[in-house]
Amino acid sequence: MKLSTRGWFALTILFSLSVIIIIFATTFNAETIGYILSFNLLFLGLAIVFRFLALVLWGVRIQLMSGSLGYRVKLPYCVNMVLAGLLAGTITPGQVGGEPVRVHELYRAGVKVGDATAVVIMERVLDGIILTVMWIIVMTMMTQFIWSTFSPALIILVVIAWLFMISFLLIPVFAIRYPVKTKSFLMRLVNWLGPRLFRSSASNQEITERADREIDNLFESMTRFTGTARKGMLTGGIVTGLFWISEFLVASVIMMGLGLSPYILESFFFQILISLIMMIPLTPGSSGVTELSTSSLYALIIPSGMIGIFVLLWRFVTFYLNIILGAIAGIAIFKREIGYQKIEEEQQKAG
Repeated sequence: MKLSTRGWFALTILFSLSVIIIIFATTFNAETIGYILSFNLLFLGLAIVFRFLALVLWGVRIQLMSGSLGYRVKLPYCVNMVLAGLLAGTITPGQVGGEPVRVHELYRAGVKVGDATAVVIMERVLDGIILTVMWIIVMTMMTQFIWSTFSPALIILVVIAWLFMISFLLIPVFAIRYPVKTKSFLMRLVNWLGPRLFRSSASNQEITERADREIDNLFESMTRFTGTARKGMLTGGIVTGLFWISEFLVASVIMMGLGLSPYILESFFFQILISLIMMIPLTPGSSGVTELSTSSLYALIIPSGMIGIFVLLWRFVTFYLNIILGAIAGIAIFKREIGYQKIEEEQQKAG
């Protein structure tokens, strides 16, 4: 049975709230009520400001990268498509639903479909590159903390994540220098993983065909952005770094509202790992999984009685706010599409 969009929204929120309730139930103690009553709401407002700044920077990145391909897309329009994409991301595994929305919105702004796809794909590539660089820097600065605080299981998880991030960074390098060999390697990897993840031969075939198309799109995008549009790649990379810094500061600001140290390095380290986990298509919008991984990691630096309120406030700013803002952006797009449809109907009648 297929779920409607409302059904997926309900399922996403249910996953998220259920895990948050479980976290509250398992970490609640005599001090929890005091933590809630003493929380400084000014810091919640500041956290929301940092979140808004991150979303605006995301829009700036799209504008700059589109501009490097010769298109002029207004910043408010770019920010609106980001918000609409966030809404779609809340109901899709791994939050991948936002990409088609941004491609469509760029097309509506006059960007050719191929160029719009290139911009959206390279956004993902830049995220991977910047997160990898940040991960290496933070890992280097926190080696002692990791070995003294993490359990053996968490250390293994960190090493696996680190290797994954390094490999992600190497893919663009090899793709540019050795495109044929890189594609051959990636397709062999897909063909090896397919039968192990999906029993159906039809599913394996579909995954293989989709991977083949996406790899071609990725290589084509890299060719454009490492050639005449390399300025967009450079400026987009700078803005991407600022975007992630602003995004990661939200958690530190919330901790300050709870009367704690901002733990900036530790928080950045945790959130890079959480961002990696969120890319895994396990649940719609990665709900439930994100809350659980966040509580497990931040429990290393936050008192037990604070974990529930911290996770709830952080997810409100970074997840539930997406739904509210995305709904507003979606309504604006819906009204515009109705207007386009009326114009097309009138043109058909006149023709």
